[in-house]
Amino acid sequence: MSQPLHSVQRHTPTPEEFKAAQRSPEFQELRSKQRGMTFPLAIAGVVWFVIYIFTAMYTPGFFGIKLFGNVNLGIAFGFLQFVTTFAITWIYVKFADKELEPRSRALREKLEGLPPATNDQPTDPTARA
Repeated sequence: MSQPLHSVQRHTPTPEEFKAAQRSPEFQELRSKQRGMTFPLAIAGVVWFVIYIFTAMYTPGFFGIKLFGNVNLGIAFGFLQFVTTFAITWIYVKFADKELEPRSRALREKLEGLPPATNDQPTDPTARA
C-alpha cells in the first residue's frame, strides 16, 4: 500500500496548547473579525424578519395591495425574505473564504506543527479541489 502524496505527521495539541492559542493575538483577531461580520448580519436578518412579521400582523391592508395578477405585497415581501436569507449567506461565505479561512488555517497549522500552506499544495489531503 502506497503513502498518500501529502502525507504529513500532525501533532495533536494538548488542552494547554489550545488554551494558549485561544489567548494569542492571532486568535483574538480571528474572533473579532468573525464577530464583526456575523453579529451585524444576524441582527439585520432578524430585524428584517421582525419587520415582515409585524407588518403582516398590524397592516394587513398594506400587504394586501395587489402588484400584478394574484401577487400582492405580502407575497413579494415573503419572497424577499428568501432572497435576503440567501444574500446574507452568500455575503458571509465570501467574507469567511477571504478573511476567516486563511487565519484559521494558519492557527491550525501552527497548533498541529504543520508547515505553512503554499498556494499550489493543499494542507489537507482529503480536501477537495
